[in-house]
Amino acid sequence: PWADKATGLSPNAWDRAIGWYAMALVDVLDYLPATNPHHAELVKDLQRLAPVLAKYQDAKTGTWSIVMGHETEKGNYAEASGSSMFVYALAKGVRMNYLDKKYAAVARKGYDGILKTFISTENGALALNGTVSVGGLGGTPYRDGSFKYYLSEPLRKDDLKGVGPFILASTEMEIAQENALGQGKTVGLDYYFNHEMRKNVFTGQPEQWHYTWEDRTHGGFWLWGTQLRELGARTVPVPTAPTATSLKGLSVYVIVDPDSKKESPQPNYVSPADGQAVADWVRAGGTLVLLANDTANCEIKHFNTLAQRFGMQFTDQSVNMVQGSQFEQGRVDLTSGSLVFKQAKAAYIKELSVLSLQNPAQPLVTNNGKVIMATAQVGKGRVLALGDPWLYNEYTDGRKIPATFENFQAGKDLGRWLLK
Repeated sequence: PWADKATGLSPNAWDRAIGWYAMALVDVLDYLPATNPHHAELVKDLQRLAPVLAKYQDAKTGTWSIVMGHETEKGNYAEASGSSMFVYALAKGVRMNYLDKKYAAVARKGYDGILKTFISTENGALALNGTVSVGGLGGTPYRDGSFKYYLSEPLRKDDLKGVGPFILASTEMEIAQENALGQGKTVGLDYYFNHEMRKNVFTGQPEQWHYTWEDRTHGGFWLWGTQLRELGARTVPVPTAPTATSLKGLSVYVIVDPDSKKESPQPNYVSPADGQAVADWVRAGGTLVLLANDTANCEIKHFNTLAQRFGMQFTDQSVNMVQGSQFEQGRVDLTSGSLVFKQAKAAYIKELSVLSLQNPAQPLVTNNGKVIMATAQVGKGRVLALGDPWLYNEYTDGRKIPATFENFQAGKDLGRWLLK
């Protein structure tokens, strides 16, 4: 049998097997909060693996061999899928602060090696060469895990087991190039004025949901939060009323759809003291985002006492009342808002409250004579307002609305503006 009788281990280390493990470590941590007892354990596992990957990286090419630990043995060769997996795991590990930043250089060297060693252009399209078709142990015909066995499996061009990890590695390299924008900056999302509760279907315990960073369902901000984190920012909840203390350390403060009594039995309305604290924070250099909703779904009266401090009012006029799947009824032309939306040209925003403005507020996006979005420069800070929560997962994940609507790109454009 292939397994060592004493240790149960395979006689050799196949790069893609270790690659699956490395990718699984960095990805499963996305679903385990830091409070989970296994979170620290898995981070330590990743930290133990990283120096081993660095050790066996080819010093000249930056790639990894199919049979690790036998790099100089005749017949061993650089393999694309494992190399891509290691680059992805190391780069993401650094970005998520699980690994020392020195491993970013290991990932970068590995990615450059992948491009030089495995990527070719054929008929105007990219091709990924050098992915081993399969590897296994036992079975019929018997696979003994020997060095000779691993070298016997054929290579394939554009094998999905290599293409998938290469795309993920490429995405991490792109993120790394723009990750500096938000370094040292924190985006806080209000969990006080918006505080809807439900029972967790697994634990039976009450949990906050709807427009939260953690919520991955339609109504959550998980995907937009991911974009902000990929830009280098830290995202945090703000579970208490705004005060000088609770706002200290925030670069951006987002308030979304404050609760009415319909949504929360005891809603926290915006008070004069809340408004004063937020206004003082903005004047000192903070960036505030106010996202309301149409009047049937948002507590507008008290929210407007905050908005009016910056020359903005959410009116009771609602537009883009979409009927069923007639998505064009929700189209918003973003070209007038190029100050913020550098790339996105059109967005889908339904059932939104039109804005009324006075100094110092200025229209940002206007459609059909109606102000859809506005900004204001107040002291050293800035304010952006829109009468809809807009960037929740349902309309940014690409699964529901047509691709002609660039909500995902608009979220990234907005993130760049907020963090600059």
